[in-house]
Amino acid sequence: MAAPVRLFARKILRDFSGNVCFSTSRVTAGSIHCRAPHSGRCLSNDAGDRSTHFGFETVLEEEKAQKVYQVFENVAQKYDVMNDAMSLGIHRLWKDVLLHAMNPQPGARLLDVAGGTGDIAFRFLKYIESQEEKMRRREAKIMQTPSWQDISTSYAGEQDAVPQESKAVVCDINKEMLKVGKQKADSMGITTGLSWVVGDAEELPFGDNEFDIYTIAFGIRNVTHIEQALQEAQRVLKPGGRFMCLEFSKVSNPLLSKIYDAYSFQVIPVLGEVIAGDWKSYQYLVESIRKFPDQEEFKDMIDDAGFYCVRYHNLTGGIVALHSGFKL
Repeated sequence: MAAPVRLFARKILRDFSGNVCFSTSRVTAGSIHCRAPHSGRCLSNDAGDRSTHFGFETVLEEEKAQKVYQVFENVAQKYDVMNDAMSLGIHRLWKDVLLHAMNPQPGARLLDVAGGTGDIAFRFLKYIESQEEKMRRREAKIMQTPSWQDISTSYAGEQDAVPQESKAVVCDINKEMLKVGKQKADSMGITTGLSWVVGDAEELPFGDNEFDIYTIAFGIRNVTHIEQALQEAQRVLKPGGRFMCLEFSKVSNPLLSKIYDAYSFQVIPVLGEVIAGDWKSYQYLVESIRKFPDQEEFKDMIDDAGFYCVRYHNLTGGIVALHSGFKL
């Protein structure tokens, strides 16, 4: 009897939260603590006998993680070049949309899971820098002709202000991808506010309630247990924190879908062979997109993980979808 009551209460709370909207990510200051991975997976003793998909191939669950690791180890050096080639550069616009929807404020702490070569983290830090510059210009403009109230408020603010440092943590299970990301950061002169951590999306090496924002871009479809990864995202976010996922999804327009399928299966693996010398890895990436849940099904999975105000927006006709939810 208790279980149905709990489910009913949870549904009421979700329905209520559907009327609650957030325009910006929750911003608080604080430190980030790493911890040893926990054994949070809810698997039975016979989990080793379970099968899953690796693209269109059926494999044992215990084999998928190693196969995915091998894919990204193989393509790490050419990963960014291939992203530009495969998407004709449009992936940059998709990631910009993610940042503008996120609208992070100074002091925010970001965890970018499967962040690999750092594209989201770099954009985050650049966006924060632009926000700080806007604040400085606004304050300078006010102080050009200050009133006594402005002077008093400014003085009080200086006395009470606590320095807030924005921080981006890139977490990826693949060391080769992180290596490429670090090299990019060095070449861009990014030395502060950024750290790189080797970690599994299903067993994140961080404590509870650590981050204001959790992002995962084009990575969650490669996770063996998506539900577990979503639960981990919920765990490490602070109350009021935001989950954001950018991922390939399902195209609704029949004509665009046919063109997209033809391009995916006939062109992308060829590009992978020519540019990265790896046909099979990009064949897998194309197939993994087709095995990923559609927009509504993935939205339901995020709901089931305990997030509220879950929404999604289709980009480029549904080729990509941006899902978002909040931890209350």
